[in-house]
Amino acid sequence: MTSLSDRVRGALSAFRSPTVPSAAPPDEPGDVPEMLGVIGAALLSSAQATSDVEDTLRRVAARYDNPHIRVFVLPTLVLVEDAGVTPPQTSIFPAVKETLRLDQAGEVDHTVRRALADRPGPRHVIDEIQHATTLPPRFGWVLGILGYLLLTMGFGLVLNPTASALPIYLVLGLVVGTIVKIGARFPTLSLILPVATAFTVTLLVAKLASPLVHDDVLRLVAPSFVSFLPGLTLTVAAVELTAGQVMAGASRMVFGFARLGLLAFGVYAGLSVAGASAPVDGHPDTLGAWAPWAGIALVAIGFYLYSTAPRRSLIWILYALIVAYSAQLLGSLLVGAELSGLVGALIVVPAVRLVGQLRSAPPPAVMLTCAYWLLVPGSMGFIGLSEAAAGSAGATDTILQTLGSLLAIAIGMMLGAGLSKDAVAMVRGWKAHPLTGADRV
Repeated sequence: MTSLSDRVRGALSAFRSPTVPSAAPPDEPGDVPEMLGVIGAALLSSAQATSDVEDTLRRVAARYDNPHIRVFVLPTLVLVEDAGVTPPQTSIFPAVKETLRLDQAGEVDHTVRRALADRPGPRHVIDEIQHATTLPPRFGWVLGILGYLLLTMGFGLVLNPTASALPIYLVLGLVVGTIVKIGARFPTLSLILPVATAFTVTLLVAKLASPLVHDDVLRLVAPSFVSFLPGLTLTVAAVELTAGQVMAGASRMVFGFARLGLLAFGVYAGLSVAGASAPVDGHPDTLGAWAPWAGIALVAIGFYLYSTAPRRSLIWILYALIVAYSAQLLGSLLVGAELSGLVGALIVVPAVRLVGQLRSAPPPAVMLTCAYWLLVPGSMGFIGLSEAAAGSAGATDTILQTLGSLLAIAIGMMLGAGLSKDAVAMVRGWKAHPLTGADRV
C-alpha cells in the first residue's frame, strides 16, 4: 500500500510541475497567405500551368474564408497580396529550381486535396508541402539509370521502331542516363550538359553507328535526349497562351525553344566534326505493329523508376499512356497526324481525371505528366531545328508542324479539362439532389 507521505509527495510534485498536453502552435492570420504561396511554388515545380495554379490557389483561399487574397503566378514565382490588412501586404514565393519528381508531385497534390476537403490548419499544410518537396528519392543510381535506359528504348520503339536501332538505343540510354545522373550532382556542369551531351552522342552515332545501320542520325539520337527535350514545357506554354497568360506562356515558350536550340547546336557541332549530314539514305527494317505498344510498356516502367513515381502507380501510368497513344491514333485517322494531339488530349484528360477519383489511383497530375510525353512533339521540334541547322530540306515544314501540334494539344487539354469539370459538377449535383421516382416519371 502507498503510504500517506508518498501520496503527499506525489501531490506536491504534480502541483509544482503540472502536466500540460503538448499542442501545435496556433495558426495566425498571416499563415493563410504563406500557405497559398508555398502551395503555388510547389505546384509550379510540379510542371503545372500558371493558369491551373492560379485557379487552385483561388479555390484554396475561398475554402479558408479568404477570398480577398489575390494571387499572381509566373513560371518561376508566386505573388500573394493580402488585401485584408492595412496597408495590403504582398509576399513573393520563388518556385523550386528543380522539377519535382513524380512521387513529390503526388504528395503535393494529395496535400492540396486535403486542404480543399478537410480544411486543416494552414501551418499543418505548409509543413506537409515542405516535407513533400524534401523527400529523398526512393530508388538509387542503378535503378535510376535503368529507368532512363528503358525510357530511351521505349521512346525509340514509339518514334523510330527499327530492328537495327535497338542496340543503339540500349547503349545511348545507358550512356546518357549515366551522364544525367552525374551531371545532376554538379549544378555548374548542368548548364552545359545538354550541349555537351548532344555533341558527344551525335559524334559517336554519326561516326560509328549510323554507317552500319543506314538510319537517320537525328532519329537515332532523339530518344536518348528524353530528359533534355522540353516538350512538356512547350505544351504548358501553349496552354498558358491559350488561357490568356501571355507573360507566362511567352517566357516559357522562349525557354523551351532556347533549350531546343542548345540541343540543335550540339547536334550540328557533332555532325560538323563527324563530317556527316543530318539525313542518311537508307530503309532499315521496321518492326511490326506491336513495337509501339511494347515501347509504351517500357516507357511506363522507365517513368516509374527514373522519375520515382508513387508506390503502386505503375499500372495507372501504363493506363494513361495507353489511353493517350490510342487516342492519338484515333485522331490521326479522324483529323490527320498534325491535329491528332487535339483528340489525344481531349480524351486522355477526362479519362485520367475519372480514374483519379479512385482510392488506389495516384493523383491525376502524375498520370497526365507521363501521358503528355506521348503527346508533346518535343522530338519533332528538336529534329526540325537540327535539320534546319544542318541545312536539310523540309526542316521548316517540321518546325511549323511542331507549332501546329502544340496549339492543337493545348486546345485539346483545355477542352478536356472543361469537360472533366462539367462532368464532376453534374455528378456532384446528382448526388446532392438524386431523382425520385416521380422525377423519373
